[in-house]
Amino acid sequence: MIGWALLLTGVGGTAWAADCAEDRVTLRGSFGEASFTVVVADDAAERAQGLMHVEEMDPFSGMLFVYEEPQPVAFWMENTLIPLDMIFADATGTITRIHADAVPLDRTPIPGGDAVQFVLEINGGMAARLGLAVGDTLQHPAIGPGAADPCG
Repeated sequence: MIGWALLLTGVGGTAWAADCAEDRVTLRGSFGEASFTVVVADDAAERAQGLMHVEEMDPFSGMLFVYEEPQPVAFWMENTLIPLDMIFADATGTITRIHADAVPLDRTPIPGGDAVQFVLEINGGMAARLGLAVGDTLQHPAIGPGAADPCG
C-alpha cells in the first residue's frame, strides 16, 4: 500500500499553506485545497513502472510523474490493478486535462495533451469527489520557475 495524506480544506474551509515537500502534492482550486502523499517518478524507469501491480492505495496517496520538459504524453493501464484518475498539468503546474476512472489492465492509450510536464495519478473517482477542474493547480518542489502556485 502507498502512503497517506490528509485533506487540508474543503469548500468554504480556511486554507493554510502546506510546506512544500518532495513527498507531497497540494492541489488548489475553487473546491479548496487537498494534499496527497506521493511517490515521485522522475526518470524513465520509474515512469515506465508507474503504479503497476499496486493492489490498493490510501485515499490521499498517489504518484507524481515529472518530465524534464513539456511534451506529448499518453498513459495506459497495463498491469495496473486499481482504477486511477490521471491529472495532467503543464510546466506551471496548471491542470490541463483530467482523465477519470482509467480502467485497470486496459491497454488503450490515454492521451494527456501536447505540452504535459506533470501527471498526478490518484485513486479513481477522487478528482470528481474533490471537484477538481481544468485550471486548478498543483504545488510541488519539482514545479520550478513560473509555477502557478509556487512553493515558499
